Order: sequence, then structure tokens, then C-alpha cells
Amino acid sequence: MNNFRLTKRRITTLHIPPLGRLRTSSLKGKRPSIVRYGVVGLGHIAQIAVLPAFNHARQNSRLVALFSDDKAKLRELGRRYRVPHLASYKEYDTLLKRGEIDAVYIALPNSMHRDFTVQAAEAGVHVLCEKPLALSEPDCQEMIAACKRNRVKLMTAYRLHFEKSNLEAVKLARSGKLGDLRYFNSIFSMQAREPNIRLDRKMGGGPLWDLGVYCINAARYLFAEEPLEVFAMTAAGSDKRFRDVEEMVAATLRFPGERLANFICSFGAADAGTYQLVGTKGRVTLDNAYEYVEPVEMQITIGDRKQARTFATRDQFAPELIYFSNCILQDKQPEPSGEEGRADVRIIEALYKSAEIRKPVNLTPLSKTKRPSLRQEIRRRPVPKPELIHAHSGSR
Repeated sequence: MNNFRLTKRRITTLHIPPLGRLRTSSLKGKRPSIVRYGVVGLGHIAQIAVLPAFNHARQNSRLVALFSDDKAKLRELGRRYRVPHLASYKEYDTLLKRGEIDAVYIALPNSMHRDFTVQAAEAGVHVLCEKPLALSEPDCQEMIAACKRNRVKLMTAYRLHFEKSNLEAVKLARSGKLGDLRYFNSIFSMQAREPNIRLDRKMGGGPLWDLGVYCINAARYLFAEEPLEVFAMTAAGSDKRFRDVEEMVAATLRFPGERLANFICSFGAADAGTYQLVGTKGRVTLDNAYEYVEPVEMQITIGDRKQARTFATRDQFAPELIYFSNCILQDKQPEPSGEEGRADVRIIEALYKSAEIRKPVNLTPLSKTKRPSLRQEIRRRPVPKPELIHAHSGSR
């Protein structure tokens, strides 16, 4: 069989008595206090951030399963984190239906998000899925519908919805201290190295899917609005890395109130990740705005007054786990939901269409009321950098 499973040396220290399927809509009496997770996909983000985060989320989250077709990853990571259930992707559905996993964290290539989410939902398992949620709005809608139909939660893994500096920027934007918000501007870039799924269009590669989604999401939560019109253009030089995907994308989004958001994202430029929100009375800038391994620097200017703040590096993945587990255990709808993921995907699709036809593209109005706030902040110290098994960062 094309799989590796740790069945003969079940780890007693992590033995969890079967709770049956943890369907929050039918919980009665004494509620379970732990959500049992499987992590699907053991690439860079899973190894460097998701798996270590379970140590900081022990209050309500437990890692009980790993899924990968790489036997070495399963063997070494299963031993390192003392995980009792290890399986290939072919065994995904079978293991989910055994009732020993309550939720999955999907850290697969973008092109695989839909199928693995729908499978989990149909098995009655809650889903925390990496962004972008999927590669088309219809795929997002299918995922959302499958989770709703099977009465399970779906959350898009927007870690910055729980991170202090971004939530402080949201608070400042809402306070009125910046005046009438007028424009948002951002850059987000890295040097992508081969081989890399980010450079494979069929796998959902490209800087707009990988980096631009952060800029779009930030503009939306800072303006607390949905864009009405978008315009984009792409660029690629002679670099062989960009045979299949564009090197960079420049985009403009028009929001209600004649507000504009601009950003450039690139796989062929030096590391950068900054945004600035400017109002009629002041502005706020975040350097390393989208980072999880570097401190975030914030500068606030209101009239003649200037303020600078530094936000220390923290574990940004444990808060996602803790929050999502609380939503499951308390039967609450998460923010960021599947609908939050869909909102960004439809914008990305419109931007690609705009770049293709070289014209602005209108968006149908979207009503959305739930936005991130400081109430969602969860603090955990940074995790030590683990040794990677058959994985690399994908950047130079």
C-alpha cells in the first residue's frame, strides 16, 4: 500500500477516548473540552508553523493525525509530535469516517482545497482551511454549502485576524482619528525559487493568489467595505521562473465612498511587506505587515503628532486553532468564515479578468457584516524554528 501508518505503536500519552463525532449543533449536556485535529499536507507552512502551534493551543486543541503521501515526513513528524494516526491522502476519507478526528487543518496546495474540504464535511469533520479558500468562487460556494449541509464549521485561516498590530490598525481606522479614510496602498514581494508550487498555475500558483490575497483582505478589513470595481495589470520579464505564472500584479480596487486601494505583489523582487492607510486627518503604516517571523513596526501620524510602536513576534497559528476550537465547542460561527474566503477569491478572479481584457471589472454588491476586531486577539509566544523534513520555504 502507498501509505505509512503508526498502528503497531499507538502512543499512549496522547490516547484520547473516542468521543464520537463532535457535531456542535447537537451537543447536549456536558460539552467536550478538546477538539482533535488532523493536519492535511506537511509542506513548509505546516512544518514551520502549524504543527508547533499545537503546543500553544493545548487548552482546547490536540493534534491526533497527519496526512501526507511522503512516508519520511509521516515517520519523522509523527515521532516528533507523538501523533497516533498517520495516513496517506488515499486513506483520508477512511480515517475521517472512523470518528477519531473532529477537525482538519488543510495546508495543501490551493488547487486541492475544495476536494479535501468537501470530503471532510461529508464525513462530519470541521474544516480550517488555508487561504485562498479555493481557486474560483463556485468552488468556494461548493465548500461552504457542503459544510452547511453537514452541519460543520468552515473557517478560512486568516491568521492576521487574531494578530495585535493589524487589529490595532483596524481599531484606529474605526475610531475616526484618521478622519475620512481615503486610500490604502501596499507592497508585498519575495524572490520565489524553483522548484515551487507557487510557480505552478495548475496548483494555484501566482503572486496574486499567494501574496495579493493578503493585500486584498487588509484593504477590506481596514475599510470595512467590499469593493465595487477592480482593475489590474500583470508583468513578467524574461526570467524562466515565470514561464507559467506572472511575475507581478498591480491592482486598484474602488470601494464605496470613492475610496481606493492599490497594491503590487511580486515573486521577482526583494522581500517587502508594507501597507499604509491614509485618511483626511492622518495615516497609519505597518512594516512587515503580513509577517509571522519578524516584528511589525507601526507608525501613526495624526496632524503634527507622530507615534511609533513595535509589535514583537508571536505565534500567529495557535490563536487560529484556539479560536476555531472555541467556535466548535461553543457552536459559534467563526470570523473569518468561508464567506470571508469567498469574498477575496471573487476579487482575485475579477482582477485576473481585468488584466486579461485590460479594462476595469465591476463586482456585484456583497453584503458582509462580520469583521475582525481586537476582541479576537489571542497572544502566544513565538515557536522555536523546527528542523524541516523534505520541505523548504520556497523563497530565496
